[in-house]
Amino acid sequence: MSLTLDGHKLYEDVNLKFTAGNCYGVIGANGAGKSTFLKLLEGKLQPTSGSISIEPNKRMSSLVQDHFAFDDFTVVDTVIQGHQELYSIMLEKDALYAKADFSEEDGIKAAELEGRFAELDGWNAEIEAAQLLNELGIDESMHQQKMSEMSEPQKVKILLGQALFGKPDILLLDEPTNGLDMQTESWLENFLASFPNLVIVVSHDRHFLNQVCTNMCDVDFGQIKMFVGNYDFWLESSRLAAKMASQQNSKKEEQIKELQEFIARFSANASKSKQATSRKKQLEKISLDDIKPSSRKYPFVKFTFDRQLGNDLLRVENVSKTIEGVKVLDNISFTISPDEKAAIMSRNDLASTTMMQILAGDLEPDEGTVTWGVTSTRSYLPKDTNSAFNDESLDILDWLRQFAEPGEDDNTFLRGFLGKMLFSGDEIEKKIEVLSGGEKVRCILSKMMLLKANTLIMDDPTNHLDLESITSLNDGLVDFKGAIIFTSHDHQFIQTVANHIVEVSAKGVVDRAETTLDEFLDHDVTQERVAALY
Repeated sequence: MSLTLDGHKLYEDVNLKFTAGNCYGVIGANGAGKSTFLKLLEGKLQPTSGSISIEPNKRMSSLVQDHFAFDDFTVVDTVIQGHQELYSIMLEKDALYAKADFSEEDGIKAAELEGRFAELDGWNAEIEAAQLLNELGIDESMHQQKMSEMSEPQKVKILLGQALFGKPDILLLDEPTNGLDMQTESWLENFLASFPNLVIVVSHDRHFLNQVCTNMCDVDFGQIKMFVGNYDFWLESSRLAAKMASQQNSKKEEQIKELQEFIARFSANASKSKQATSRKKQLEKISLDDIKPSSRKYPFVKFTFDRQLGNDLLRVENVSKTIEGVKVLDNISFTISPDEKAAIMSRNDLASTTMMQILAGDLEPDEGTVTWGVTSTRSYLPKDTNSAFNDESLDILDWLRQFAEPGEDDNTFLRGFLGKMLFSGDEIEKKIEVLSGGEKVRCILSKMMLLKANTLIMDDPTNHLDLESITSLNDGLVDFKGAIIFTSHDHQFIQTVANHIVEVSAKGVVDRAETTLDEFLDHDVTQERVAALY
């Protein structure tokens, strides 16, 4: 299979076979064609050459990206539409039975429909849809409401339920964790880990890919290559391949030994226990020729600071804030010390973002105080990246020059600096107004590195970034010796960076220092306290 779009050859001679019982993660740089690949599988696009075949009578379901597409339908009907044939039969039956002049011919047709309806387990459709919705955190009182009445986070969950409804034979998920809270993401991981059919998923969430994937499909070099194992296995194998390529003169026996040790380590940690044995056998069949380096580039992210923090960093006392008539923060208090990297979490994104805006000084609390230590210097990455650019008519180089110290504001230094952040050649002269979301985030990160603040405030910094940039940012924050206060939906990002978890809601706060995310989520007492907040 090959595909050419707008004169650009996206893939050439792709040959893949997907089998039931496996979950395939599709990865690649931004613009490589991951979502396009799903559209090809779904039949929304046709390949330029070659073909895509699906076994007869296999039903495919996908995650709808348009959150307004079902606004005229009830929540439960939206979920059932995940099985379109079943839903169409339901409508046709209802229309027949509603006819005033119900004929013998209508009776025959109704009987046929009833038979097919029973074959599709239609009598349990509403029960299954309601159960899915309940497990996704959509209360039963909402099931008969219109989708137009739902909030954005609720729509995300409902459309996920639609994709999962009816046990599809083939499940296509494009960024399914976007907008999900940690609890729902964990539920989805468990659901997919025991899902018996075929799953193909595009995601930038490394923890999610590691938890659910048995294979990776890497979109690179105009090809799509399939590898056994989860994301970490693919990442480490590509690094091993790069190392081997740079040591071409070393003995092949030594390389084979290193490969065997690498495979043995990952074979012992297969994430899906029921498939661990078969995956281990597949891993053991890998040869040196199967391991290929990736062409993708990683930005260089390293934060430093000029001024050492003193004894105090941040004290938040009794902070409350109402947004458009809704109290999103109510009497919030917590303290963050200079040696801490704190994750601000909430099941309501508005609450966590409002808290971050108050900490950054972009919003004033209605009540309460925020007190920063006198030695703290701060830089801020907002969730709405557009708010960080006062003049979008500037090009990247001149925009960044505003934040450089004397001696660092010349073109040579700034071009070299931006080159490390993957802006090179003519890209440096691009206007801010035409940048993608990921490019804007990399610009703001560049600014923060130049400012050399000892405290970093970041609201969902991995949003818009590709896996390579997320990995580099993650490593940069782990190495940073100053303080960090951040929000994120990325499990691995929080787990590896944060040593202090603060969960806020409109009703209170759970504050646990010297705690990782996994410890926080696994702590029974904390879980009870968190549940009491909502």
